[in-house]
Amino acid sequence: MTLFTKEGCEKCEYVKKSVDLKKLGVKVEILGPENPDSLAHLAWHELVSLAETQLPILVLDDSSSMTGAIRIKNYLTAFSKQPSAVS
Repeated sequence: MTLFTKEGCEKCEYVKKSVDLKKLGVKVEILGPENPDSLAHLAWHELVSLAETQLPILVLDDSSSMTGAIRIKNYLTAFSKQPSAVS
């Protein structure tokens, strides 16, 4: 899973502080001109226009995505409670 965020985004910080992303194996990609690889990855998922209005974005292993800090936090919290989520 990949969490797309940007500097100064309160919602992004909320998700990062609410869930142990490293423990869940979630890669955090910070969007900005200094991170062209993250922008390319976002474009590969065809999420550039969505990112212009909504962050954070969580891309799941099946390439589906979700937005909304509370929705993402709730999903990751539930995911972390699954027996197979953490190895």
